[in-house]
Amino acid sequence: MFGPQGTGFFLLLIVVFGGLLVWVALARQIVFRVLAACLAFLPAMLFGIAAVNKFYDYYQTWGGMINDLTGQGVSSIPRYAAAGGGTDKQFDKNIGRVTSQGEDARVGYLFQTSVTGARSHLTRDVYVYLPPQYFQKAYWHYKFPVIELLHGSPGGPQAWVDVMGVIPTFLSLLQSHAGDAAVLVMPDTDGGRQYELQCLNDPGGIQDMTFTALDVPRSIARIARVQPPGLAWGLAGYSEGGYCAANIALQDPAGYGAAGVLSGYFSPVRSRVPAGGRPGSKPRPANVFLGKPGLRLVNTPQAYVTRVPVSQVLPAFWLAAGDQDKPDVMAALNFRQLLQTRLANVPFMAIPGGHQGSVWRAALGPMLRWMTPQLAQHAAKADAAAVRAAAARAAAARAAAVRKAHRNR
Repeated sequence: MFGPQGTGFFLLLIVVFGGLLVWVALARQIVFRVLAACLAFLPAMLFGIAAVNKFYDYYQTWGGMINDLTGQGVSSIPRYAAAGGGTDKQFDKNIGRVTSQGEDARVGYLFQTSVTGARSHLTRDVYVYLPPQYFQKAYWHYKFPVIELLHGSPGGPQAWVDVMGVIPTFLSLLQSHAGDAAVLVMPDTDGGRQYELQCLNDPGGIQDMTFTALDVPRSIARIARVQPPGLAWGLAGYSEGGYCAANIALQDPAGYGAAGVLSGYFSPVRSRVPAGGRPGSKPRPANVFLGKPGLRLVNTPQAYVTRVPVSQVLPAFWLAAGDQDKPDVMAALNFRQLLQTRLANVPFMAIPGGHQGSVWRAALGPMLRWMTPQLAQHAAKADAAAVRAAAARAAAARAAAVRKAHRNR
């Protein structure tokens, strides 16, 4: 009742505001009237912020809001310091030292790390969730598929944990589909709440798409027991992250096998980028493709989808939008129609609501149920092919040894 969206909280703000107005009217000294009038702005402002939060159905608990806005929850998430270095065996050994195998085999393990992009030269935080199967003996030699989850703006990777509730949603799915387990990778795609980079490579600035689509997958694939970027990797996002997922999937179809777009848009909007292209500097609005119509075309999924070379196989797509947000629905349906010139089946799900958190949370489970079996199938095929290749190399080595032994007789 007294949560961020609770009726009690709104009534409390109204009562406080009303009380301050009464004070303004009854106070005899001007100083107290001015003080009461100034204080009245606080509940009025909070009421407006709470109304926006309720409209978008974003923060449902005070804890989730505080953690997401202040980053306090980050300190409670273990940090792994060697992303991009070492091997998966070394990573498993290091993780084994700091985790509880019994507990993690039931609920999985969430940690954060930093990725420094070899190509983008960006350094940002990335959240990684290892599913329970990662710690179970039956999967010790299995290379897991991966789902890269892209947040909206303003936001950060922690929103997937505190706002979207991705871990309990995923665990619920794995209870009945354990074989569809995947590693979840949640990168910071903006480098700060003050920016809206849209996962774009700014011709004169930050190479955000390079970091998200190349540096992060390659870094995670080097350290964790996961498949290399390709058909066993999926990506999904909501709002700005939905645009990112659609845009990246079309531009890098060999890097991903499936894409989920939750209330995404399909043409870039005005960005907010760091001044001078320097991470951490003051944000400024920008059309990063101004005067570059060719680049804008390539980064406009609704236009570029019909121009992707026919020699490239597109990833599978899954779309969702809130049925009360007509522009979101029409954009998704139009994009779906264009996709169907290349893909036989493009699921679309209309969910009660608008462009808001409740829609994205409701879409998350169905999207994961659609995506994970496909990625698991690709991972199983890749593992089987690796086993056959290893067997062939071993046989060739044995044959070479036999031939050498005969020559030495």
